[in-house]
Amino acid sequence: MGDDEEVKMTSTEEEDVQAIADATDTTKSKLGQPSASEESASPYPDMELCQEIHKLTVKAQGYNTPEFQTKVLTTICKDLENPTLYESLEHTLGVTTGIWGVPDIQAKKEYNSKKMEELEAKVEEAKESAGDMEVMDARVTVARFAAKAMSQEDALASYQKLLDLPKISSGKKIDAMMESARVASFYGDTKKTAGFIGSAHKLATEGGGGDWDRRNRLKVYRGLQHLLERDIKEAAALLIDCIATFSCNEICSYQDFIVYATLSNLLHLPRPQLKAKILDGPEILSVATDIPAVIKLVKALYDCDYKTYLHSMVEVEPILHGDRYFQPHLAFWMRELHILAYKQFLESYQSVTLQAMATAFGVSEDFIDYHASRFIAAGRLSAKIDKYGGVILTNRPDLKNAQYRETIQKGDLLLNRIQKLARVVDL
Repeated sequence: MGDDEEVKMTSTEEEDVQAIADATDTTKSKLGQPSASEESASPYPDMELCQEIHKLTVKAQGYNTPEFQTKVLTTICKDLENPTLYESLEHTLGVTTGIWGVPDIQAKKEYNSKKMEELEAKVEEAKESAGDMEVMDARVTVARFAAKAMSQEDALASYQKLLDLPKISSGKKIDAMMESARVASFYGDTKKTAGFIGSAHKLATEGGGGDWDRRNRLKVYRGLQHLLERDIKEAAALLIDCIATFSCNEICSYQDFIVYATLSNLLHLPRPQLKAKILDGPEILSVATDIPAVIKLVKALYDCDYKTYLHSMVEVEPILHGDRYFQPHLAFWMRELHILAYKQFLESYQSVTLQAMATAFGVSEDFIDYHASRFIAAGRLSAKIDKYGGVILTNRPDLKNAQYRETIQKGDLLLNRIQKLARVVDL
């Protein structure tokens, strides 16, 4: 990026962040803690392990090591005792670690199948000699064991049997749907994940089955799903609304949640709200020292320190690459972060030289010319480049012109649809 000089927070800035973090240490211990219903949520599938598997499979910076590989596979063997997942991951990585040999895998599969049969027998026993509550509890036990030690198909089938119980409450249905969503998400099945979350949201809002805590947790699930679907604006609104009441440690860590909320809202919050809700937000400042690159990125944009901002983007990129919600859209995120800074810089000028802009960003004129040209051609920057004069001329249309163009575009779209309909009718 041109100047290779390392850009860091000043000592005063670091002291400010540290002081606020220390002052909110008591608050931090209370943030992101399990709520009443979350305490009863299944610890499986382990979504922290899911993140580690992602880092391993994409060869994330700092995680592509034999030691980390052994750690992840050992967790699958010792904690989950899941031979299907172990086999699948070894196949994906193209390795044979020997933590479990073929006989071990076969023996564990047989053991888990026998365990499932025993748990199913307890369900039948509860049906014959106990009440509906005991039957439901037995079904929950089966589903959660399957989520821990069996395949995705076995786990989802077990949860479906739970959902099919005739006398399960709406609240318990929502819990089962959210746990099913976690199973699907763990295995990267975004379509099923979205389906379970959508069904749970519908039941919570239309069926009246969700108490405040379940609806609050469901907001986080929905926000993360929107993030994965690249609906950043909707994700940002949901995630920022849950910062003070986060209790979904079963879906992601509080630190990861703050990163999701911060970066999604960086793209959409106006400057005053960015200052109030992100830079001065006590919940975010409570973990500021744990996510220095992200905080530095936001602060640099707010302070119009574009050189530091670009350096921070370089530091943030490995974080995005190693995260399963960001990585599928890594190019999109890096592009949007670039555009965000360029737009903010150009808002202050009617025209500015390429040299001045390059100096502000700490890069070469060719770098600015290349990226700005692409963004202008794509309609993302309202400007044009005068190559002869070496300047960028801003071209911000007023509101009336923008509304006029929007009306024309919608009219053209409507006319095209009418013409298509007319052709169909003629046939």
